[in-house]
Amino acid sequence: MNEKVNEILAQFTKDRANLIPILQKVQNTERYLSENDVKEISRFLDLTENDIYSVASFYSQFRFNPPGTHIIKVCLCPACHMQGSSRILESVEQELKVRLGETTGDSKFTLERVVYSGCPGSAPVMVIDQDTYTRMTPEKVKEVLARYS
Repeated sequence: MNEKVNEILAQFTKDRANLIPILQKVQNTERYLSENDVKEISRFLDLTENDIYSVASFYSQFRFNPPGTHIIKVCLCPACHMQGSSRILESVEQELKVRLGETTGDSKFTLERVVYSGCPGSAPVMVIDQDTYTRMTPEKVKEVLARYS
């Protein structure tokens, strides 16, 4: 039993309407939803594990594998897309030898996409952890990634 998860569950009633807030809190604490986390939530809410996986897998915010130390998010909103964000994504994939949604073999980086970065006037945008990089170019990708190695 995971004590942190049990502390989170204690903050909620056993109402199935609490599933998404519980999943969010658990993932914010644990960084992902482990098999054991799903089992504990299942027992608490009296839902099947399949019910929980069905709901959680519907939302792109939830992950079931441990993320890398650094989370890279490439914005693919229309403004960023028009400014070449797909080339930024390709450059990151080539540099790290991963595809969108994957984590590098050394668990250093996880590559994700966002649909809106909040910086439409600075497109294309890439975010690593809490650091935002605006007006990205494929040529800048290697330089930016080197800061996190």
